[in-house]
Amino acid sequence: MCRVVFVVALVVLVSPEAHGLDNGLALKPTMGWLHWERFMCNTDCDTDPDNCVSERLYMQMADVMVKEGWREAGYEYVCIDDCWPSHQRDAQGRLQADPKRFPGGIKKLADYIHSRGLKLGIYGDVGTSTCAGYPGSLGYYETDAQTFADWGVDLLKFDGCYMNWTRLGDGYVTMSKALNRTGRNIIYSCEWPLYEWPFHQPNYTAIRETCNHWRNFADVYDSWSSIKSIVEWTAAHQEIIVPSAGPGGWNDPDMLVIGNFGLSHDQQESQMALWAIMAAPLLMSNDLRDICPRSKGLLQNRQIIAISQDPLGKQGYRTAKVDSFEVWERPLSKKRLAIAVLNKQEIGGPRRFPIGMAPGWKICDPQCNVTQILPQYKELGIQTLHSKVAVLVNPSGTVLMTVTPANRHFKSHHSLHWQDTSIKDKHTTIL
Repeated sequence: MCRVVFVVALVVLVSPEAHGLDNGLALKPTMGWLHWERFMCNTDCDTDPDNCVSERLYMQMADVMVKEGWREAGYEYVCIDDCWPSHQRDAQGRLQADPKRFPGGIKKLADYIHSRGLKLGIYGDVGTSTCAGYPGSLGYYETDAQTFADWGVDLLKFDGCYMNWTRLGDGYVTMSKALNRTGRNIIYSCEWPLYEWPFHQPNYTAIRETCNHWRNFADVYDSWSSIKSIVEWTAAHQEIIVPSAGPGGWNDPDMLVIGNFGLSHDQQESQMALWAIMAAPLLMSNDLRDICPRSKGLLQNRQIIAISQDPLGKQGYRTAKVDSFEVWERPLSKKRLAIAVLNKQEIGGPRRFPIGMAPGWKICDPQCNVTQILPQYKELGIQTLHSKVAVLVNPSGTVLMTVTPANRHFKSHHSLHWQDTSIKDKHTTIL
């Protein structure tokens, strides 16, 4: 006898959403490029000038983003991570870029990035030192915020190393206020919950009021096991974290590693699809100067980006598990739904999944229009609640679809199901 277990995310009425950080930024998930996963703390510009953390690297990435269509696809931030500063502050106590690797300074780099129609992100730390041992901002929050603003920085990634966890909240809030006082629009990317989870459940109401996006879990690596661990953590904590996401503030599962070395193309499609479903910032960490056309096409896929950037601003979540499949669903504007079906089996060949088993398929009563986006674009046409249509999903791959109700007068309780954001799991066993 075959036993199938569904884990269905039920949605119930909840209080209004928490108010986000009032800086008018990140109304949609941030898109851009970030150096860390691919280039890490490579400061050896003597023997590896093409790959070291230097102004040359960011200028080249900006040039490629303009030339190769990344900017037009929506990727607008060029972000510096750790290892950019000098090990000493200047005589006035201000951070300064390493003079050998950034001879023009950050202001000159920002001007160059802006001249290309892009925006510059930079990295700091709430504690005494950054994770790689460069100067942190503890005791210098006002000074560093003003320095970043004077340089023309547009995004700050603020890490949480070398800080007593009981003081994290105060530090992140203080820097948030300092950034706002500069008068410059600077997206504030926090790692506050990441460093609090080992001790207690973070206060996501406070985090959303402080930050534009926030890391919850471990750093992404260029491996399928890393992607799986992030996805599983997100699903396991979705009841806590999903309600906090929305325009102005987003859960950040870390960088896209598409176009690197560790993922098969099916696994790259899975990361792209699930990051779009999770309303995650799309911050690539790869070498845009040398990326395969297939990975480039995936990252620039306008239909996937449209799901990521959907104006409704609701984060999707896992709604079912069955026979080594997972179903993830995200409510979209105009009463539409995005459905991602992930095949977690890593042996054998493609397997069939009847779409009607997705919990959100109820919006196809009386009928709906279905478009498959991944792995290939395909119009599946008008379907009904009882359609027998199935999709083939490769091992560790994902089929991504959008579903549009074909009758505007479909039952109102379906609409309520997708408009509310409190998630609870119900286990139903089908023999």
